[in-house]
Amino acid sequence: MIVTMVSMPDGATTCVSLSEARQRLATDRFLLLDVELPEEEGPEDEPLARRLGLDAEELAWFGSRGESARAEFLGDLAGFVVPVAQDARVAHVHALAGERFVVIAHRGRTVLASDITNHLRRERPHDAVATLFLLLQEALATFRRAAVQALLQVEELEDGMFEERRPAQIYRLSQLRRRAALLHHALLPYLQVVEEMITRRMMSRDFPVERQRLAQEFQRAARLVLADTESLQEATRRAFASYGSLVAGEQNGVINRLTIVSVIFLPLSFLTGFFGMNFTFLTDELESRAVFWLLAVGLQVIVLVAAFYVLHRTRAWRRMRDEE
Repeated sequence: MIVTMVSMPDGATTCVSLSEARQRLATDRFLLLDVELPEEEGPEDEPLARRLGLDAEELAWFGSRGESARAEFLGDLAGFVVPVAQDARVAHVHALAGERFVVIAHRGRTVLASDITNHLRRERPHDAVATLFLLLQEALATFRRAAVQALLQVEELEDGMFEERRPAQIYRLSQLRRRAALLHHALLPYLQVVEEMITRRMMSRDFPVERQRLAQEFQRAARLVLADTESLQEATRRAFASYGSLVAGEQNGVINRLTIVSVIFLPLSFLTGFFGMNFTFLTDELESRAVFWLLAVGLQVIVLVAAFYVLHRTRAWRRMRDEE
């Protein structure tokens, strides 16, 4: 376990022991505590909240593995399980906020834990609640960056399809579609529970005006990020439809060529089959060389000329010529 303390508002970071962190939580006026938990959790481990001196019974979930999206008030504390878009997966960061502190816990390293310190140094929030909303906003920013990056990749793939269609493109599109579904599946339940909690608090008369402003900014950012993920989903659907249209267009071109070949060779096949029959007129009457050349070659030339004329007057020939 690695415990990092961020002194506020200057943003100085210090690695401390668990006992020192517990003491500072009880005495400091304003601090941020980052707890990096080991990837593997022992069955006998005491709940993290109790080890930090936060003895509320409702905090047994804090730091536990496998918790779903959460946003709730617990007396003087607010508890969150915040999804964070990280590389090809979605991690979850647990956060507790009181009037004097914010504690975040996560398994292994996350992009949120490394980025939030830099934001704190720049923004210098004046209290723990402002720090909490900054943390929530940064978590949303990870989804926005992931969605925009994936959206650009989808657009590049779609442009590349119209230049040259390759099987690898459909495989990459499938990956991006799964990525879009993962982002949306992780983000939507979280935004729903946070929206419910914020709406209830904003309806309270004792909710400060400054905190109402922070909550409204978060709600606006949440709607934009959700729109970005939905745009990514729509873009992947459109790219799949474009790929299917290109495949269908190529199949139509093949069918048109086969149609043209059939128009040319079916009459020739009929003539060949007809004059290959051994009936009396052919065997007794058509014996001269001139008649042979007239029927064997002349008729086929006439049929070919007629077939090409008909094809030239139809849309299939013009469509095939335009495609090439």
